[in-house]
Amino acid sequence: DAGAVNNGSRTSHIHQSVSHTGALQTVRSTYDVLVLARKRLSARIRRDDAAGNVSTSRGFGTCTTEFKEESHSIPSLTLPRHGWTEGGALLSRGEESCAEEGACGEERGESSVASCSDEFSEVDDSDVCCCAEEELTDLEGEEGEDHTLAPCVFLGRAEGEMSTEDGRPVSADRTEPEAIATSSHPVVTTTSCASRAVVTMSEHPPPSLLTPSLFPGLPPVIHFPRPDEKCTPFPPDKRALLKWKMSTITPNVVKMLIAKVGFSTCSKGSSWLGYWGKHMKEEAFRNLKEYQKVNHFPGTFQIGRKDRLWKNLSRMQLKVGKKECDFVPLTFVLPQDLKKLKREWEKGGTKQRWILKPPAAARGIGIRLACKWSQIPKKKPVVVQRYISNPFLINGSKFDMRVYAYVSSYNPLRIYVFKDGLARFATCKYSTATKSISNRFMHLTNYSVNKKNSSFTANSDETVCQGHKWGLVALWQYMKNELGIDTDPIWESVKDIVVKTIICSEPVVTSLMRAHVRNSASCHELFGFDIILDRNLKAWILEVNISPSLHSTSQLDLNIKGMMMADLFNIAGFRLPIPESLQEGKSHPYVLSVEERAKHLQFTKKNLSELERMSILDTLTPDDLKVLMTTEDEFARCGSFERVYPSIDFHKYQHFFENERYYNILLEQWMHRYYKSPKRGIALLQRLAQL
Repeated sequence: DAGAVNNGSRTSHIHQSVSHTGALQTVRSTYDVLVLARKRLSARIRRDDAAGNVSTSRGFGTCTTEFKEESHSIPSLTLPRHGWTEGGALLSRGEESCAEEGACGEERGESSVASCSDEFSEVDDSDVCCCAEEELTDLEGEEGEDHTLAPCVFLGRAEGEMSTEDGRPVSADRTEPEAIATSSHPVVTTTSCASRAVVTMSEHPPPSLLTPSLFPGLPPVIHFPRPDEKCTPFPPDKRALLKWKMSTITPNVVKMLIAKVGFSTCSKGSSWLGYWGKHMKEEAFRNLKEYQKVNHFPGTFQIGRKDRLWKNLSRMQLKVGKKECDFVPLTFVLPQDLKKLKREWEKGGTKQRWILKPPAAARGIGIRLACKWSQIPKKKPVVVQRYISNPFLINGSKFDMRVYAYVSSYNPLRIYVFKDGLARFATCKYSTATKSISNRFMHLTNYSVNKKNSSFTANSDETVCQGHKWGLVALWQYMKNELGIDTDPIWESVKDIVVKTIICSEPVVTSLMRAHVRNSASCHELFGFDIILDRNLKAWILEVNISPSLHSTSQLDLNIKGMMMADLFNIAGFRLPIPESLQEGKSHPYVLSVEERAKHLQFTKKNLSELERMSILDTLTPDDLKVLMTTEDEFARCGSFERVYPSIDFHKYQHFFENERYYNILLEQWMHRYYKSPKRGIALLQRLAQL
C-alpha cells in the first residue's frame, strides 16, 4: 500500500532510464523502498491527482506500474545472470554479461527479479498404500523444468505480516492481533512503453484472499481458509481462473475447502489449477502445465507399497547400519524370502507370532496373524512381519497413531509434519492368549475394521480422550497428565522415522521427477504414517499410505483434517495464473548459467569438508535466491505443520542420502547459519532480490 512517485522537483522514488535508438531499446527501473501510513499515502495520491501528474486508482495492496507508448513494446525485465555475495556485491559473469548490462552504467543490479509402473487399486476416499497409478489422459504440455518467476518488485513488508517468537515473519491475518499493516508487493507489467510512467493500483482481491510473498519476484499465493475462518469470495474475473480437476476419490474435505475459496470443478479440460485424487502414471506427469499442481510425486509407491518400503529401508540399513534404522520390525517378502523366513522361524520356538499383510492393500484388508508354519503361504505374494506382541496399552487396549507428513519438494527435500493427527484404538481389550489370535478387533487398529464392531464408540471432540478415536494432541496430553509420561522424546523419534523413511525413497523419486516432470513445483504429496508404540515407548513404523484417508465422518475428523488441508494448500502455494498462460499452456524452463552449473558441480563432489560446504553461501546465484526465497515463504505459511527437514539437525541425515544434492546442501547451510536469527536471513534475501 505504500510507495511514492515524485515528479518535477520532488525526489523520485522510481527512477527511469530510457535510451532510444530510433525505437526504444532499453528500459531500466529501480524501486526504492518506502513504507508510509495509509493516511500519508492517500494525501500524496490526492496531491498527485490534483497536479495531473499521476493517474491512480485504489486497489487492495498491489501496485502495478505500466509503461505505455503508442508504437513500441518492451520485453519483460529480467534478472541479470550473475550472482551476489552476502554483502550485496555483484558477481560478474564475464564480458558477455557486462556487454548486455552495459546500458545500466553504474546502476547495475537494478533489474527486477523475473523469469530468473505398478498397478494400483482405487478405494473411495480411503488409504491407498499401493502404487496408485492412473493416467490423466487429457493432460497436454511440453517437456522442460520451469523455474520462472513473475516480474515483481518489492515495496516494504507485506500487509498483515508479523513475526513469530523466533523472529520469523508469518501472515497475521488469522493469528496475532498486533500485526502492523504495511505495503504489499507491486507487480511490474511491461506491455508497452510511454513517455511518462502511469502508476495504477491493480484491482486485486482483498488481502485475505491472497498471501503475499516475503520477497520481491515472487507473486502472492491463494489463501485457503481453515474451517472456522471466514473467507471473502474472489471477484468474478479472478474466480473464472479458479478451476479444480476432480477425481472419483477426491475427498469431501477437499471439495468443501476449494468451494469455500471459489473454485469451480471440472472433470475434463486442461485449464485447471489443482488436482487431488488418483496416482498418475509416470508418463502423465510430463503433460502438467507450469501452473498446475497434483497431489503425488512419481515413484512414491517405493514407500507406499509394504514390500517396497521394506526393501528400501533394508537397503538403507546396509548403508548406515541397523542401529540407525531399527524402527521397522523384521520383515520378509514372500515368496522370494521364504527360505530366510524359515531359518528365522526355526530360531523362535513355538510362541512366536507373525503378521501377514498383502503388499498393496489398505484398510486392514487381508491382514491376519500366524503362529504356525502351516499358516504361512508358500507361493502367494505376501509381506510377513514380526508381530509387536508387547504394545503400549491405554485402558487395556492397543492403539496406533496416524501421523501426517507433507512433502512439498523432493529436490530440495522439504518435509513437514502436522502437529495433530489421530490415535485409533482397537475395540477389544488386548490379550496374548493364543485363542484370541484371530480376533481382528483386538489385534488390528484400523478404523475401517473396528468401526464394524458393535462396541465401537465414536468421538466428536478432538480435545477429549473418549471413544475409540482421539486427536493426537489429546493423546499426548493424556499421556502427560494422566500417565506422567514425557511425550517429547516420543514425538522426536516419530519425526525422525518420517525423515529417514522419506529419504529412502528420494533416489527413485528424484530420478523420475527429472525424467517426467518439467516443473518441480507441480508435485506435492501428503503421506499417512502408521506408528505404534511398544511397552518401552519405542516407536515402530507399520506402513506408509500415499493416499491417506481424508474421510470426515465426525466433527473430530472434520476439525483435524479440515485444518490440515487448509494449511497444506497454503504451503503448496497455488498462484492465480494469467490468462495468457492458461491459453498457451507453455512453460519457459529456467536454464542454469555456466557459473551456476559450475557451482553445482563444485558442491556435489564427494568428500567435501564441512568448511567447503559452508562456503556455498558465500556467493548466491539467482537460482540460489529463488530456492531460498521459496523455502522461507513456505515456512512462513506452514500454519500447524512443523518443518522437520531441512532442520538444524541436518548433520545426522547427511549419510542417509545415496547422492549429494546441491539444493539440499544449500538449505542445510542456510538453516545452520540463520536458524537463530531468521530475520537477518530474510532481510538479506530481500536486499539481494532488489538488486
